[in-house]
Amino acid sequence: ENPYPAVTMHKVQKPTEGCHLRLHQKPFPRLDEGTVQWIIDQATAKLQSAPPAVRAEKKCMVPSGPPIAAILERNGNALANSARRLEVVRNCISYVFENKMLEAKKLFPAVLRAMKGRAARHCLTQELHLHVQQNRAVLDHQQFDFVIRMMNCCLQDCTAMDEHGIAAALLPLVTAFCRKLSPGITQFAYSCVQEHV
Repeated sequence: ENPYPAVTMHKVQKPTEGCHLRLHQKPFPRLDEGTVQWIIDQATAKLQSAPPAVRAEKKCMVPSGPPIAAILERNGNALANSARRLEVVRNCISYVFENKMLEAKKLFPAVLRAMKGRAARHCLTQELHLHVQQNRAVLDHQQFDFVIRMMNCCLQDCTAMDEHGIAAALLPLVTAFCRKLSPGITQFAYSCVQEHV
């Protein structure tokens, strides 16, 4: 009704000079023992005579939710969807390492979308780790670019919870994957992903 009440300004007076030297403390009044006891007795009598507070139960019908089969079906779809995303990530990485760049390019947008999910980020680190173990860490320029873009996307979507999981799993990988820029000069993956928090 009064959405914008007028703001009242309270004027606070400044203390006078030398006020800190004066004593303003009033003595605490003496309490009458009889009066205090009388107040306590009245309160206990009131508590004893009062009926115990009982809430009246209100009965109502709870509507039945969706059938259990529908819930299981919905979760099954989510799991199948997640499995398809992981399969896309695995396929794209294998295409990159097999030098099938056209196929990798087709799957790449789906892989970047999949990186929003934690499972896909975890899958990426596992797959890359397998390739490092197979001594396939030295990449050509196109492979290096694809791997870097996937790592950057993975780190970009990482949350604080992933810091000690996915980001930590990527650390040994970014020091392993590299490309030869020229004879004697090697660029490692960490030089392209080190800006992430």
